[in-house]
Amino acid sequence: MTRLILAIQFLTRLPTPQLKEFKDEWLAEAARWFAPVGLLLGALVAGAGYLSARLDPALSAWVMLAVWVILTGALHLDGMADVADALGAAHRDKTRLLAVMKDPHLGVFGVVTLILQLSGKGVLLMLAARQNLWAGLVLIPAWSRLGILYWQTLPPLAPGMAERFAWKIPFAARRIELAALLAASLLLAPALVAAPLVAWLYRRWLTARLGGITGDCLGAGVEVMELALLGVLVTASFLPGIPLSFP
Repeated sequence: MTRLILAIQFLTRLPTPQLKEFKDEWLAEAARWFAPVGLLLGALVAGAGYLSARLDPALSAWVMLAVWVILTGALHLDGMADVADALGAAHRDKTRLLAVMKDPHLGVFGVVTLILQLSGKGVLLMLAARQNLWAGLVLIPAWSRLGILYWQTLPPLAPGMAERFAWKIPFAARRIELAALLAASLLLAPALVAAPLVAWLYRRWLTARLGGITGDCLGAGVEVMELALLGVLVTASFLPGIPLSFP
């Protein structure tokens, strides 16, 4: 339970019992709970959206987006903004890239990226509310946080959060969570079986563009995957012949 509490504390702002002690290795061990915590987050976001959708889908989208940001404390949005600033200002200089990521100030690249990310999520959430894609909305945060376990095996570019996650995580735990999410997606939201492909594409980009991983890159990956899967889910709902769920 200590690892589960730590995972909830790390990924959300939900109230939890306070831990009396902390060891660095616990954070890597807690990572096996990231996908279940994602399911909890998705259930809360989708639940808030479902209730408010009775009034208006646009209102539902705003409520879901607000709940999503508040419950996560904008943790991954911060990482995405840092990566965007670094990529925009580094000009392929790895030393400069890492220096910009560490800079606490927000630049224009980060601001524009956050605007596009939040507006994109808002529009897609509104369309998802109109189509009643609630099961898919529950699963998307889980898929995105499972991606962390896949990306963190890349070489860390600098000491920090990514290096902590690079410690050993049982492969069996990752395999079981992957199988469970695939089964749930096939049953409830078949379009989301594309999630492993999205995670793989982001890992390929990290390898080709950066050659490794940082904590900010992990956060950015969660946001990228959430937006991409929202797009896949909504797009599939408009395509004829693609079931939203299997009977």
